Amino acid sequence: MNKLRIAIQKSGRLNQDSLQILKNCGISIDNGKDQLKASATNFPIEVFYLRNGDIPQYLRDGVVDIAIIGENVLIEKGSDLEFVERLGFSKCKVSIAVPKESNATSLKDLNGKRIATSYPKTVQKFLDEQNIEAQIHIINGSVEIAPNIGLADGICDIVSSGSTLFKNGLKEIEVLLKSEAVLAVSPEISSERKEILSKLQFRIQSVLKGKQSKYVLLNAPNDKLESILKLLPGMRSPTVLPLAEEGWSSVHTVINKNDFWEIIDELKQNGAEGILVCPIEKMVL
Repeated sequence: MNKLRIAIQKSGRLNQDSLQILKNCGISIDNGKDQLKASATNFPIEVFYLRNGDIPQYLRDGVVDIAIIGENVLIEKGSDLEFVERLGFSKCKVSIAVPKESNATSLKDLNGKRIATSYPKTVQKFLDEQNIEAQIHIINGSVEIAPNIGLADGICDIVSSGSTLFKNGLKEIEVLLKSEAVLAVSPEISSERKEILSKLQFRIQSVLKGKQSKYVLLNAPNDKLESILKLLPGMRSPTVLPLAEEGWSSVHTVINKNDFWEIIDELKQNGAEGILVCPIEKMVL
């Protein structure tokens, strides 16, 4: 049977989140400890556990059909490759930082200086766009130590919470780009595997849509129902059901989680009571 071959990071920050989104899609991966390859028991997919930096080449060569990979890695090592889905996790920035005691406050202050990084192509492209000339020192590993040992005047690396910069006495002065996990596709993927990918994407989109939304139930007095319904966006329109108590209705709808507090406050001001907000596991449109 034809199986879709997906690459995920062997270890590191992307590994667990990648496995979790597959699990949320109802896909059970039968993977034992230290396995480099594992198959799903209930979906035609095979997982390859690979080093993050090697994944773009495996996609390029058609060894794997798709991959969950950081957009920052794709930009650095696979700019010729396409992705079909943003996955909403492992969000980070690629930033330039300098020692806290440094007088540098912006990128132009590093003109003629040395920058240590694991992302030389990304940094060079950005420097060229900003007309900045700097020496790039390529480091694979703990880039943050470079200024402390006199190897560089600044660094460029991924930043999530900023705690690593803080611990190493560094301050951020420039953000090159923002990144998150994406679903990248091999240019060599077959038409049969594209069909499986389409089914996987449908599941992923349902999971992501669910995470972005909240299910809201509330009680509304009928004389204020019209004004309350105007506040409520829905997939089509809110569902309205009569309550046993005369003059009241139950309203059900879905709202974007980012609009949650603003809408809830307005609903209360317009007479809504008994507001119940529930998470949504998946939402199929």
